[in-house]
Amino acid sequence: MTEATTVSSNKRGLKWLVASMVLAMAGTVAVSAWADRGAGGHGGHRMGSHGMFMGSPEHMARGIDRVLDGVNATDAQRTQIKAIVQQAAADLKGQRDAGRALRDQAMQLFTAPAVDAAAAESLRQQMLAQHDAASRRTLQAMLEISGVLTPEQRATLAEKMKQRGEHMKKRMQERAERQSPKQ
Repeated sequence: MTEATTVSSNKRGLKWLVASMVLAMAGTVAVSAWADRGAGGHGGHRMGSHGMFMGSPEHMARGIDRVLDGVNATDAQRTQIKAIVQQAAADLKGQRDAGRALRDQAMQLFTAPAVDAAAAESLRQQMLAQHDAASRRTLQAMLEISGVLTPEQRATLAEKMKQRGEHMKKRMQERAERQSPKQ
């Protein structure tokens, strides 16, 4: 192999490496944006998702009331759970803001004339840590809420969540069928 061929091959390999990193980071940014809106990208607020703790206080209150109505929660349970949700929402707002800042950094990094691989890896690690912190806080709130509900209420809630998931899956399939080109 000639020296020119080796240099050309190394440049091609470097281009593939950079392209792969850009694609991986773009995927991370896309997943972050998707997660920021709630699963499915529709801003849905499932019990157990970060989305459950997002939105205006009025919007969250309606969603929590709907969930608590479905499990026949007592007034005492409602008070406790609403306090848990309000605190988690406040904590997670900071997480969402941090996530947005990291996504902005990613866009700046990958639109620079030269992409710094070490900076990209560092940013990826920061994104992972931010997602982990949000996930940990969400789990903490869910465990606190689980401690307030009875086992029967949790079972009822799980069944309702399953039904809602099946309903959403059906709606998404129907939407995909409507949007797919007819052959």
